[in-house]
Formats: sequence, C-alpha cells, structure tokens
Amino acid sequence: MRSEQEAERAVDKYADTVKRLCMIYLKNHADTEDVFQDVFLKYVLCPVAFKDSEHEKAWIIRVTVNECKDVLKSAFRRRSVPLEDVRELAAEETSHNDVIDAVRSLPQKYKDVVYLHYYEGYTAAEIGKMLRRRENTVYTHLARAREALRERLGDDFERDT
Repeated sequence: MRSEQEAERAVDKYADTVKRLCMIYLKNHADTEDVFQDVFLKYVLCPVAFKDSEHEKAWIIRVTVNECKDVLKSAFRRRSVPLEDVRELAAEETSHNDVIDAVRSLPQKYKDVVYLHYYEGYTAAEIGKMLRRRENTVYTHLARAREALRERLGDDFERDT
C-alpha cells in the first residue's frame, strides 16, 4: 500500500490525464468521477514498484482505459442515455465541438491513439507498448483516424491541423 504523500503526488500529477481520458471514453462527468476514484484507489493498493515516472504513467493510463471499458460494458450503461448527450444535442455546435464530436465518433481503437498522440504527446512506439499493439498498427490507426476526421470535417479539419 502506498503512502498518503505518494497518492497525493500521483493525483496531482495524473489527474488531468485520467479525467480527459475518461471523458473521451465515457462522455459524462459522473462516470468520469467514479472511474477517477477507482483508478487512484487501485494505485494506492497496487503493490507494483514502478521503474520510473513513464512506467507509472503508462500503468495509470492502462488502468484508466480498462476501468472505462468496464463501465461501458455494464448493463446499466448499455440501457441508458447520459443526460449530457441530450444537452449536447440541444446545444448549438461550435467548430471546437465539431472536432470533439468527430473524434468521439471514431471507433474506439482510433480514439485511443488520437488521444495519446495528440493530447498526451506519446510517440507511436510508446503508444504501441501501452496499448499492446505494433508500432505500425498505431501509425495505421492514426492515418485512418485523420482520414475519417478529414472526411467528416472537411475544410474545418484542414484549417485546424
């Protein structure tokens, strides 16, 4: 079990990453907060000694992804529509929301690599290790994601990239 100081340091260091990743997967704040707590509880209880901060960050990301997938598989989640989705449909869309929506509409395997590459700054090799995919597969997913975004957003995508 980790000390309170270690837990606080990890939360300070990785909170934004965990929350952003959860929002990409779950698209609502309540589930994001639940997963956030679960991830850091697992961190505190985890007996693994991390080699370095990159190993620790990769572990946090992997646990976050797995927790999000577990939430998405739950029976309750499959039979309900989040209130945020209803609000988003009613709200007027801006260019920024169009890009976010376009990324959210991508298949999960593309969302993962887009988030880790563009938001977290990881290389294809690092993403491959984290997601247990080949480096070339990561490059292919990035290329296909960009193409799908280009098709969906047209001129908006070309200006923003």
